[in-house]
Amino acid sequence: MLSIGTIVMGAADVRRAAEFWSRALSYVPRDGEVKDDWVVLVPTDGSGVGLALGRSATPVQEHPRIHLDLYAGDAADQEAEVARLMSLGAERVDWDLYPDDADFIVLADPEGNRFCVIDTSHG
Repeated sequence: MLSIGTIVMGAADVRRAAEFWSRALSYVPRDGEVKDDWVVLVPTDGSGVGLALGRSATPVQEHPRIHLDLYAGDAADQEAEVARLMSLGAERVDWDLYPDDADFIVLADPEGNRFCVIDTSHG
């Protein structure tokens, strides 16, 4: 049986991306260090999916085919997490594909990788 072990994202500056995602998710480098071209971040408690960051010169996609969804407990938690992530360097994306009753907010990490913060209590 297969399972997802690591999600991989590209970054022009792997160290900058690792700093953001480590603080955003409370993850740590799996091998104890961040290299200039590659790092695998894992949850501090050792359980859960890892996030790998590899150096990439590919431009960020405006509408990426794959992205991360980060779950928040409710609307207040979502707003607090969005504010926290923005204080770490994320930027809110002027997303042109929001539905009228969106349960998600689109952000970009300091490398421009898009991700969503989801209000999981939203009907």
